Amino acid sequence: MVGLVAGVVYLSALPNSFAYDDVQIVLNNTAIQSLESLPGALLEPYWPMEYGEDLGLWRPVTTALFGLEWVMGGGSPLLFHAVNVVAHVGTSILVLALLVELLPLAAAFAGGLLFAVHPVHVEAVANIVGLSEIVSTACVVGACLVHLRSGERSGWRAAAVVGLLYLIGFGAKESAVTLPGLLLLLDAARRRIPLHDLPRYVSARWRVYVTMAVVAGSLLTARFFVLGTVATAHAPIGADLLREIPRIWTLGEVWMHYVRLWVFPLDLSADYSPGVIPVSFGWQMENVLGVGLVLLLLALALALWRAPGMERGRSTTKAVAFGLVWFLIAIAPTSNTVILSGILLAERTLYLPSVGLAAATGWLVLRLAERRRRLAWAGLTVIVLAAGLRVWTRNPEWYDNATVYTALIRDYPQSGRSQWILGDVLMGRGRESEALLAYRAAIDLLGTHYKLVTEISRKLMAAGHYGAAEVLLGFAAEDIPRYSLAPALLALVRAERGDARGAEEYARRALDLEPQDPTRLHLLAWALAAQGRFAEAREVRRKAEALADAFFWQQYVYEAYAHRQAGDTARMREALDSARVRTFSHVGRRALDSIRVVEFDLERHPDDPDEAGS
Repeated sequence: MVGLVAGVVYLSALPNSFAYDDVQIVLNNTAIQSLESLPGALLEPYWPMEYGEDLGLWRPVTTALFGLEWVMGGGSPLLFHAVNVVAHVGTSILVLALLVELLPLAAAFAGGLLFAVHPVHVEAVANIVGLSEIVSTACVVGACLVHLRSGERSGWRAAAVVGLLYLIGFGAKESAVTLPGLLLLLDAARRRIPLHDLPRYVSARWRVYVTMAVVAGSLLTARFFVLGTVATAHAPIGADLLREIPRIWTLGEVWMHYVRLWVFPLDLSADYSPGVIPVSFGWQMENVLGVGLVLLLLALALALWRAPGMERGRSTTKAVAFGLVWFLIAIAPTSNTVILSGILLAERTLYLPSVGLAAATGWLVLRLAERRRRLAWAGLTVIVLAAGLRVWTRNPEWYDNATVYTALIRDYPQSGRSQWILGDVLMGRGRESEALLAYRAAIDLLGTHYKLVTEISRKLMAAGHYGAAEVLLGFAAEDIPRYSLAPALLALVRAERGDARGAEEYARRALDLEPQDPTRLHLLAWALAAQGRFAEAREVRRKAEALADAFFWQQYVYEAYAHRQAGDTARMREALDSARVRTFSHVGRRALDSIRVVEFDLERHPDDPDEAGS
């Protein structure tokens, strides 16, 4: 029944397309879209972008799964969503099986149902990239089951299975790193082996912990070679100040959202960046309440931990303590408590931690049923139906980017990301003054984050606002000088404004950081030619053409010149038309318009094309 309910409520997610992070990680990631290039993609950062290394994510298992799904389904989003739904069904059944080992059947059933239909899981299931959360959680829960059923002493066979699941889970999502702590929690909760008798415990369990240590060490070493670091501590977007000010002020408010999302998950959001959860600069009512609530729950967990150990079929208040501690351990990698995780809060990251909350809630339902059976089961039925309805209606809001962004702007207009998106929408509709106000609000809320200012700069450049774009790009280039995107865009800005020397300077700076980029080589060639340094320009152009996998608009222009020299005017005009189709920048269109003028000049100077082009 748990599996059936988990599948039914997510049927409305099957028609979804690619949305949000799906676009960059799957749809636009050509490296995973063929079996020939997929092995190489496994040795690259999870995010296929210039600053993918600095995001600190390497998930080879998830990348491999996406690549296989793309090849098998021909890029159809239906297969991706079907796999997510089936994986959620399987994970829900595994959660039920784990809870059966720890709780009476009725409590396990209630907890399994709540996990299967809880609306906070929609982001993980309805959004394709959420597969990393599902696979990681399934492996962690599966490893816990193997550990529990291996008896009081872990043999090498059980240790090997746990190690394999740990390898797959960790390779799918970094949150699986918490498995050793969760296994220790399970042993402590069951009290089969007293942890205070450390020699006896180590003698019984050392094989499984050694195996996990080898797996973790191997993966962390591989992460170092791929990312250049074991764990990158980058601040959440708009929250760079968390590096400098006490985090407890902001985390107190985040903790309040954890409780709200589990107890009353009506208001859900694709984004919890500043504006939704602000960065706090001191004690306020919200963060004081959050800290107080966490301390109260910890005190409750400590008090209830003294109850009898958890066993199959036994009702004990320790289930509540177990659930709370499970949540604290599982949420640790993304909680920003010890290291910064890149997000303040994301609903998808609650998928594994909610296993503990499902256990605690299932036991509470059982206790109520022992006193008022009809009320308890009627209440659970109403909650499951209401949660299922919320899941069903929430799934389509992850259909595509336009749907996600519309919902975000509608429900959380105060979000910095909402203002960023709103600026893009308004700019696309030609309402530039309103778009500029939205962009200003986004920067006020999120700061001069590299991705934010480079993306906004591109929109400004497309609209001809080169001065504003240059100011923003200056912040980006200064903040993170090791990225090549900002200087490359600055080179284009200078080219658009007719500053050939400035374009050359920034193009060379970008190429120093990324020397194999053909588009930046083309830009450098233009800057050199504009200064009359034609021999250097031709050399750079040849290098660009040798590196390019596909023709850029500039290459069609040089092809047109070649056809003209061969006397084939028809093919010359065809190449120029191809170049016009492929260019979207003002400078490119002006260049092509100039070439049209040169065509007429060539008729007057048929024997001297250099004179015509001068």
